[in-house]
Amino acid sequence: MRRHVHEPVVSTPPEALFRASHGAAHMTRAWVGVVSRAHVLRGVEGGFAQLCHGKRLQLEKMSVGDWLVYYSPRTEMRGGEPLRAFTALGRVHGARTVPFDMGGGFVPYRRDVRFERTAREVPLATLGQSLDFIRSNPHWGMLARRGHFEVSLEDLRTIAAAMGVSAEAFAPAPTPHARGCPMR
Repeated sequence: MRRHVHEPVVSTPPEALFRASHGAAHMTRAWVGVVSRAHVLRGVEGGFAQLCHGKRLQLEKMSVGDWLVYYSPRTEMRGGEPLRAFTALGRVHGARTVPFDMGGGFVPYRRDVRFERTAREVPLATLGQSLDFIRSNPHWGMLARRGHFEVSLEDLRTIAAAMGVSAEAFAPAPTPHARGCPMR
């Protein structure tokens, strides 16, 4: 069985996290992934993102350097306690979306992400109406049901600041390993 090897969780210094990226070929985008806290923690530990029950399309919408913030409606995928919190923040690092054999015939797709160690869990209720995607979508829960959606960089800054990761402008996108996503 081939297992995907992931980069370790890293911590970007807050002052370097949000710097202007002049001349970048890619415009940084921000995404929300809707995933249970238990699954988020596995991804943070392994340095990967997995969305929408392992679907490939959502991961491929993101580019290297894009930001991903996880929103967890519950602590566990099936059942669990209601949570309704932003639970992790990271930056897409891997250039490729790769299958990962979890056994039993389940082979979801994953993408390398460098998560911020300083990010702390933040209840949605503490941010509520300060987020444009909520103000402009009164029934934003329907948006969340998609499992993955784009938000403004301003919303990302608001969420990141509440999570304890703050600065003024986004840093340039990281460069993936020359050999791409390593496999063993």
